[in-house]
Amino acid sequence: MSTLTNLNKARKDRKRDSEKRDANMHSAKFGRSSADKQALVARLSKAAKALDGHKIDDKDA
Repeated sequence: MSTLTNLNKARKDRKRDSEKRDANMHSAKFGRSSADKQALVARLSKAAKALDGHKIDDKDA
């Protein structure tokens, strides 16, 4: 005798697989790697330090 298959479970599994595949394609197309994220954080922190270095204190003015 053959095994029974729950059609609702099979449908949900197909939908879940399709959504996961679409999400992976989207993240590969638009996402950033961790190296890119670290470079962005480093660039922003360097810019913030440079900006803070140019501030004029009330004592100096």
